[in-house]
Amino acid sequence: MAETRAPNAPGEEVIDAVVDSVTFRSEDARFSVLRMSRTPAREDTPHFVAVGDLGRSEPGEMLRLRGVWHEHPRYGRRLRVRAFSPLVPTSTEGLVRYLGSGAIPGVGPETAQRLVKRFGDRVLEVAATQSDKLREVEGIGKARARSIAEAIRAKREDAETMAFLHGLGLGPALARRVRERYEDDTTRVVSDDPYMVAEQVRGVGFKTADQMGRALEIASDDPRRAAGAALHLLGTAADDGHVFMTLEDLEQGADSLDVPRGLMAPALAALTARGVVIEDRGAFYPPPLYRAELDVAERLVDLARPRKPPADLARALSEAHDDALTETQRSAVSASLLRGALVLTGGPGTGKTTTVRAIVRAHQALGRRVALCAPTGRAAKRLAETTELTAKTIHRTLEWNPAHGSFRRDRQNPIEADLVLVDEASMLDMRLAQSLLNAVDSASSIVLVGDVDQLPPVSPGQVLRETIASGVVETIRLREVFRQAQQSAIVRGAHAILHGRMPEATPAGTRGDGDLFMIPARTPEELQDKLLATIERAAQAYDLDPKRDLQVLSPMRRGPAGVDQLNARLQEALNPAPPDGSTSRRAGPFRPGDKVMQLRNDYERDVYNGDLGEVTHVEGPSVFVTIDGREVQYQPKHLEDLTLAFASTIHKVQGSEFPAVVIVLHTSHFILLSRALIYTAVTRARRLVVLLGDPRALARAVRNAVSYDTHSRLAERLTALGATPAP
Repeated sequence: MAETRAPNAPGEEVIDAVVDSVTFRSEDARFSVLRMSRTPAREDTPHFVAVGDLGRSEPGEMLRLRGVWHEHPRYGRRLRVRAFSPLVPTSTEGLVRYLGSGAIPGVGPETAQRLVKRFGDRVLEVAATQSDKLREVEGIGKARARSIAEAIRAKREDAETMAFLHGLGLGPALARRVRERYEDDTTRVVSDDPYMVAEQVRGVGFKTADQMGRALEIASDDPRRAAGAALHLLGTAADDGHVFMTLEDLEQGADSLDVPRGLMAPALAALTARGVVIEDRGAFYPPPLYRAELDVAERLVDLARPRKPPADLARALSEAHDDALTETQRSAVSASLLRGALVLTGGPGTGKTTTVRAIVRAHQALGRRVALCAPTGRAAKRLAETTELTAKTIHRTLEWNPAHGSFRRDRQNPIEADLVLVDEASMLDMRLAQSLLNAVDSASSIVLVGDVDQLPPVSPGQVLRETIASGVVETIRLREVFRQAQQSAIVRGAHAILHGRMPEATPAGTRGDGDLFMIPARTPEELQDKLLATIERAAQAYDLDPKRDLQVLSPMRRGPAGVDQLNARLQEALNPAPPDGSTSRRAGPFRPGDKVMQLRNDYERDVYNGDLGEVTHVEGPSVFVTIDGREVQYQPKHLEDLTLAFASTIHKVQGSEFPAVVIVLHTSHFILLSRALIYTAVTRARRLVVLLGDPRALARAVRNAVSYDTHSRLAERLTALGATPAP
């Protein structure tokens, strides 16, 4: 089998060395500090310190390290390891140290000496293949010989497997993740189909699978490669919000992966036959998304059917209504009592919050139990504040059950409420909507509240938009902007943007509640300098905490005015490193006091995509973050799910609201600039919006009324089911 290794990067060095001692190792073994000795020794650096992901390497083990030298301000010169592979100790001294290090249960230094004295450099081979011979050594009986042999075989197999994966180009962390997924079957599974590994192991994408495939001499037109490409394309389409793809879509995507178009149809046929993909009238779905689309349509149609008017309807409406409600708002309250499903939508200042309070009062007047929820923690907190009732995230409402890997609330165990009201429903994707609707009892009601003009959810499926488009679920749109709300430049600006007009700024030298300012900046350097000055002035003028109360937003993650570069600059300005350089590199870029964001749903640890928190302290490689009032530990394996959040993409803060936002706009963002994007960004703020950047970028966004169309048949299914008489 051909062996390939990634070429050494500039400055990298390959070193063979023996582990002398373990200075530090994290609990999950993803970060270690090892004292090493070169083999053969070199006069300039016979001994050195290696840091990084070195697995559970023990004293006496030989390793081949690939890494770069760096000078730590406190600990001096160290080798930062990027990849490693175990080597079999060859010298008797090395074997004694290895066997007696504690790596092999039941073997201490004295037993190691006796084993090596008896078998010499053949000791590991003898133990692995002729374990009974170990009984020739004093103090080793039958059971102990078997235990020692099993431990040595396991170590050797693990070393061989890791060496195999490293040889395919995988780094330590990814190799270990693959090894943990397949255990003793790793070599067979990866050799059989590295492309399937990409779908089963997080972090192994098509590019990495292709790298392994080339090392395994899999041909470019191999059916396994085409199937892997199809699954990769379905996955990336889901990341872009699509529920399914057509054959034409997949064939076009195959071009970018250098996969012949003609291989897509047979690959999809094979995947469909295996149940890995579902085909429905020319649409190819990942099975979970197909089932979700069917469930959401079925449940919404079932809930949307008219209900028998409650006996105390007039009294409930009387208690809910007040003189401030408009006729449209009153209609929404009535509809929530007469229908099992209702959509309430409208822009800022149109009275959604007032209407929600009235709906809740009406249901409470009838003695009904009300459950309030929202997609994000910040949205749930705001909903609780406005209604003066308990509100939770949708995930917490559904009660995740770690033992079963699913939500406790479902069709058999529904949410204990007669009304489930969901705020910020524009963020509902297909899978989350499926879980929620399956947990709403058929005799209960659901109200979806949201602004349909905002950006669609990042995850696949525009549930709110398609539900409205189907016409099956009664929808009430609030259009009137109330007089008090009209005093806010933020509200006026948001509605101007929504109608394709440039927003008007608050007059210079004035200040109110709901201000909007525009500050021009052309170059990235000018933009970053003005950003820092703007944050400082805003914090003083509006009495804001620049980390907790103010959020910087950018359309993109990368680029000169993207989130990554802005976060680096903002971290240094708002939370600089201590002067003694004591911040631990083992914790990545994070420091105590940093504003951070969770990047994906982690049900086991009860943290979710978009959750914001603050680093409270760092212990070795672990980072401790306070999120929604509770402390969450991030071990090294979790750190890839955490990012700095002084600045965030606009998509990531959907459903959140802040006292102030600064929206950074630059010409490098042109490809993403749209009316919905800037509208969503502006409506994230309560007291202050600053549009900072190139006026041409703002104009481009306001003009560009592009629709975010994604592949989904929810509206079509709703319409078809809604036209079918109930049984």
